[in-house]
Amino acid sequence: MKKTLFTLVLFLATLSLYANIRLPNILGSNMVLQQKSTSKLWGWGSPGEKIKITTSWDKKIVEALTDGNAHWQISIETPQAGGPYTIVFEGENKITLENIFIGEVWVCGGQSNMEWSHNNGLTSIKEEFLQLSKLNIKLFKVPKTTSKTPQDNTEGSWVVCDSNTLKAFSAVGYYFGKELNKDLNVPIGLISSNWGGTPAEVWTPENLVEGNAGLKEAAAQKTPAPWWPISPGYGYNSMIAPLVNYNIAGVIWYQGESNTATASSYTELMNTMISAWRKAWDNNFPFYYVQIAPYKYDSNNIGALLREAQTKNLSTEKTGMVVVSDLVSDTLNIHPTNKKDVGLRLANLALAETYGLKKGPYKSPIFKSLNVNGINAEVDFDYAETGLILKGDKPKEIYIAGADKVFYPATVKIKGNKIIVSNKLVKIPMAVRYQFSNAGLGNLFSKAGLPIAPFRTDNWEVDTNKLK
Repeated sequence: MKKTLFTLVLFLATLSLYANIRLPNILGSNMVLQQKSTSKLWGWGSPGEKIKITTSWDKKIVEALTDGNAHWQISIETPQAGGPYTIVFEGENKITLENIFIGEVWVCGGQSNMEWSHNNGLTSIKEEFLQLSKLNIKLFKVPKTTSKTPQDNTEGSWVVCDSNTLKAFSAVGYYFGKELNKDLNVPIGLISSNWGGTPAEVWTPENLVEGNAGLKEAAAQKTPAPWWPISPGYGYNSMIAPLVNYNIAGVIWYQGESNTATASSYTELMNTMISAWRKAWDNNFPFYYVQIAPYKYDSNNIGALLREAQTKNLSTEKTGMVVVSDLVSDTLNIHPTNKKDVGLRLANLALAETYGLKKGPYKSPIFKSLNVNGINAEVDFDYAETGLILKGDKPKEIYIAGADKVFYPATVKIKGNKIIVSNKLVKIPMAVRYQFSNAGLGNLFSKAGLPIAPFRTDNWEVDTNKLK
């Protein structure tokens, strides 16, 4: 009898434990909700449990009903930026979320150059510590984890951006968020979900990679490593899928170094990933990314081909690319230390394209067309309205070739937003290449100070053999 009674008490205690309202970690005190939007609140409880939710910004009470899978979800309308607010959840238990702000929310994704932080040796972050109290930035860092199937929760919590929490957070993400906070004067929520060394396949749903012959073949060429996953979808399942109910303004992305060996599939891979994320969020959000920096890879031209693939992604709706080739001081270091200007360029892109706040030219000149006139090749650019300049006495990393496909260093004359390229050894120009190598550092800029994006005008076969 005593044993039966003990079992019953234990059962009721366990039932009570699991009947409590539970929230995913992404919903918590200190969070930032996307302003002027329909945002979701969701979680778990006892099947059939009625949950009353009160939002302090409008004093409204809404109710949710837990379904047979112990899950509930509602949508709320958020006002314009402001706070702090509270949200109270009441059912068989009560949860109060405090210090909630309404503002702009961005996901910061990619591999190590997005992940890099003060803890990785970026000393410039120390200069930010004293001014953090003047900012209104909240941080959520998704821990590194993998899963074969999509998950509905992740560890982590929202924290105030201070001198302690910032040390382990994405420097690029922080500098991006700081500029948005300053220029938009609204609270900023940053979600850091990145993992050094990961190829883009890891962040793309597995079925989309495995169901595409070209992407599947490229994924199979990835070499296993003890420090990061390579299996398609494993990062997406555990580090992106748990976030997709949480409304965001957009994504910033810095990745590609781990895909250089399979650059030919990268444009399609990224288009597939971006489309999958937008579909999962049910949000055609902007996606702004960083072109990988010059670096001495161990095979010829693989960096150049990856940058070319990234440039092609600009044809995808609501994307934008920042060029950072001028921010590199050491091409033997795959992690350039100047993350501040990377974040600022991403922010200027977002401010202009997403928020309509143009502080000046914010796009690097991009190759537009090639016209041949005698021995001269005239190269025209988009986004060079203010004109072009050469920094230094002689042009660097620009070459010209004829039908024999032999490239020679070129002389350059600047004519407004065009360059006139020639070499006396090339009688009839057929192709021009600029900074089309792994580690080349060019010196052509817009007058606004932004570097011309690396380019080539030809589609000839490129040598990618291992360097000796």
